Amino acid sequence: MDDSITVIVMPELPVYPPLKFKNAREIRRYNRLVYNVKKTLPIAKRVNAIIAETYEILEQLPDKKAKDKHIREVEKSIRQQYEPEMRKLTYSQGKLLIKLIDRECNQSSYEIVKAFFGPAKAVFYQIFAFTFRASLKKEYKPETDDKLIERVVRQVEAGQL
Repeated sequence: MDDSITVIVMPELPVYPPLKFKNAREIRRYNRLVYNVKKTLPIAKRVNAIIAETYEILEQLPDKKAKDKHIREVEKSIRQQYEPEMRKLTYSQGKLLIKLIDRECNQSSYEIVKAFFGPAKAVFYQIFAFTFRASLKKEYKPETDDKLIERVVRQVEAGQL
């Protein structure tokens, strides 16, 4: 006779009340948000993985020269691999990506660039983003401003959308 009990851990599934839209325009905006989240969330998750991997490697390198060399190699690799994909993003997808990177990494894109590439490059990229009316310092606020984005992200992660 077996005295064990089988335990199955089920993933947490978010449950939200149905959305109520005032008009067709709001439905289109919501559908566009879902599309944009599905397109940019995987990129934000890859950015988080790259940052974690790079940080681990940097911790093992002996001196600043080796660390700087590795950072340059990572930057070159990222440019080659992701630049074509980034160029295809729309303006709103780029702004959403900045927020989702903050969500995934718990720090703004500006802070990430500053930590890895230095303050001069961070300022340069911030100015570049500013020319497109965006900001690398934009924070993700799931409790207030980005409530709908958080809802969509959770539903996409759970496979509900």
